[in-house]
Amino acid sequence: MGLRLGGWRIGHARREKRTGVRETWVAAGLSGSAPVPISAQMARPGITLLFHTTAEGAVDPAFGPSFGCDEPFARIDSAAIAAVTNLYREVLPQGGAILDVMSGWVSHLPPEAPYRRVVGIGIERRALSENPFLDEWRVQDLNRNPILPFASGEFDGATICVAIQYLARPGEVIREISRVLRPGAPLIVTFSDRCVATKAIACWCLLDETGHLCLVAQHFAAAGNWADIRCLDRTPPGGGRPLYAVIGRSLGVVPPGASD
Repeated sequence: MGLRLGGWRIGHARREKRTGVRETWVAAGLSGSAPVPISAQMARPGITLLFHTTAEGAVDPAFGPSFGCDEPFARIDSAAIAAVTNLYREVLPQGGAILDVMSGWVSHLPPEAPYRRVVGIGIERRALSENPFLDEWRVQDLNRNPILPFASGEFDGATICVAIQYLARPGEVIREISRVLRPGAPLIVTFSDRCVATKAIACWCLLDETGHLCLVAQHFAAAGNWADIRCLDRTPPGGGRPLYAVIGRSLGVVPPGASD
């Protein structure tokens, strides 16, 4: 038995590995669905809720350049950034075309990787223009328009870094990302325990880290055009901010009947 979250069942098992890592699995509540493994050590408390206030002390509803990701108190620390870069180094194909979704002033890509093309899409024009990793960029609010302005199969990999919690329509965006990726190409979604509460979707603020992993995995599965969905704890050793990732492989077009 396990906890159900939005039609998903969550359970725990202990793998016989020398690392002793705890394996959490998530299975869609559908007939014939295979479990999605989540390799994670869930020993930390829940997320840190952050509020941006005006000089008068009121919560500022207009806050949120690049969905709040570029504010100093909303960023992950240097060790977690290095963990993001190492994960990109392992998963993203060298020489490929990469799409950085909800991009900002920096993309945390490995600087030595010879990517053929890096494109960013976000809402802050100045941040995008100053991002040294981007060859091209587009200004678009994906909460208003989740349709990506790219051809099907145009990219070889995609990233969303510490921003998934600010998407109002995550299933639609993740489905669109799969469309613009070639079949088999990865999307890497990374996040930590920090959250600008006035910008994040409400359910994010109510969930712990296990819940966040399950929720993001559910977004992938609900999109209907992803396979090999994996969830990881990539928290750097020695303390600092935790770092989690959900990775899926694109199936390309949306299968008939797929829905959020």
